[in-house]
Amino acid sequence: MKRAIQFGAGNIGRGFIGAVLSEAGYHVVFADVNMEVIDRINKDGAYTVHIMDVESRDVRISNISGVDSGGGEIVDEIVRAEIITTAVGLRILPFIAPAIAKGIAARRAAGVGEPLNVIACENGIRATSQLKEEVYKHLSAEEAAWCDAHVGFADCSVDRIVPPVRSENPIDVVVENFYEWNVEEKSFAGGAPHIEGMNLADNLLAYIERKLFTLNTGHAITAYLGRMKGLATIDESIADPAIFAIVKEAMQQSGQALVEKFGFDRDAHFKYIDKIIGRFKNPYLKDDVARVGREPLRKLSSTDRL
Repeated sequence: MKRAIQFGAGNIGRGFIGAVLSEAGYHVVFADVNMEVIDRINKDGAYTVHIMDVESRDVRISNISGVDSGGGEIVDEIVRAEIITTAVGLRILPFIAPAIAKGIAARRAAGVGEPLNVIACENGIRATSQLKEEVYKHLSAEEAAWCDAHVGFADCSVDRIVPPVRSENPIDVVVENFYEWNVEEKSFAGGAPHIEGMNLADNLLAYIERKLFTLNTGHAITAYLGRMKGLATIDESIADPAIFAIVKEAMQQSGQALVEKFGFDRDAHFKYIDKIIGRFKNPYLKDDVARVGREPLRKLSSTDRL
């Protein structure tokens, strides 16, 4: 059976990328330092994704296991895997790079000829390229040359709202219905796999910046203005007429820049903005403004949402 490793067994890892891979027929190995979560994954062997939207439903995710991302077992898993994905946050990528490098070196030593592809599913511009740079720091010249021939590092953009809702089962997760996973097709080693829910893109930067400067920009502004008014959630904040007006105007301003930079159809992009704002209004997610607005030094930097 096809095997995938998902670094990061948090809500996004379980509720988005890990779920997509499992639904596509992969055995998903979650790698994390949180052993409480890993032990529960191994004990239950399954969890439920609760899709909370106008039309709600539950999706049971099975055929999973977990390992300590800081232990030796992860190297053996990398030797057996076809794909590695991450949902750990940009600042954590350098800390998982040594394990990935060890796994690549072990594949070479074992004579594994099948390609391995790595996709960092993070909120950032070319996160996989950043991870690749960190991985190569831990490879010898010979290992790096082998990696060039056998391992693909595909950049991507990801989009799904996954709030930190507590469930009775601690590994169940709540998500919105909408999601988007765009991956740069040309960067795969051995050809891109067919994964339902993954969109293969040849203009990835446009997707990345569209998401960062539309969804992420609007999300952050909604959170900060809501917090200033003492509001608790994103849906409460966007329901405030003054906040709504500022957020929409800001998104249209960034949208005009995207239209000019990438040649987007202006009417279509402004409809996309309205769709994003509609997602902010989802009353079932109860997405906390503190979650959306945390790490403001990063989120307000010139290479991020603003």
